[in-house]
Amino acid sequence: MSLGPILVSGGGGAMTAEISELLVIGGGGGGAGDYNGALAPAGGGAGEHYYTSTPFNILKGMAYPIYVGYGGLGGGIGGSATAMSGGTRGGASGAFHITVNGGGGAAFGGNPSPHYDGQDGGSGGGGVQFNPGASVKYNSASSGNSGGTPGGGGGGAGGAGSGATGGAGLATSITGSSVTRAGGGAGEGGTGGAGGGGSSPGGAGTANTGSGGAGGSSTSGGNGGTGVVIIRYLTTVGSLTATGSYSTATDGSYTVVTFTGAGTFQLD
Repeated sequence: MSLGPILVSGGGGAMTAEISELLVIGGGGGGAGDYNGALAPAGGGAGEHYYTSTPFNILKGMAYPIYVGYGGLGGGIGGSATAMSGGTRGGASGAFHITVNGGGGAAFGGNPSPHYDGQDGGSGGGGVQFNPGASVKYNSASSGNSGGTPGGGGGGAGGAGSGATGGAGLATSITGSSVTRAGGGAGEGGTGGAGGGGSSPGGAGTANTGSGGAGGSSTSGGNGGTGVVIIRYLTTVGSLTATGSYSTATDGSYTVVTFTGAGTFQLD
């Protein structure tokens, strides 16, 4: 992940415009699939996020590219235990020289094998250790539960999966009211919080939140939620020109632009 936006000199003068807040979230990882309830599938990790409420300047008249990460696919269910698969990782999102990774795909474990290792990325995929000796990878800032119950994927804030519950996400008020995004997907049978809930099939992460998909219970895992880019600025600083998949809203004296897909952002 980049350290922050590349600052532009000018102090908000005629050639620059000030951005008040920025939120960038990568796509959530997919939950793992299951065959007959014996593989203990975990939830996918939430997408990595970047949030700042420290104002920064951009150049007026420049079209800045915006891209939004896809959600990872949930693991499939096949005709036998050996045909199961873990979830895939989500895609990266970016804006103003900031790039964040997608969440890691989820793992499943078995007793005995097969088992599938979680994937690196963002806040990490959910780990699972169905039997204590299983060689299962725990990812990035979060991990699954180390006991017999599968853990959910870590949340965007790096919280670990707790039991089968997806890790906590990130709450911001960038759109004007508090919304929690980037939650980890639940493990099999668990609640998802901001991510998908473990059920049959595994619940999908909510679109445009970067939340992880849930592990399936004797069925396929849920897909991860797509990412999002949200930009907040004082309406008076410039006239918006944007392309692609976006929407605008007004919150008092501020304009909020939400990108749910690729596009460009420009203030004149």
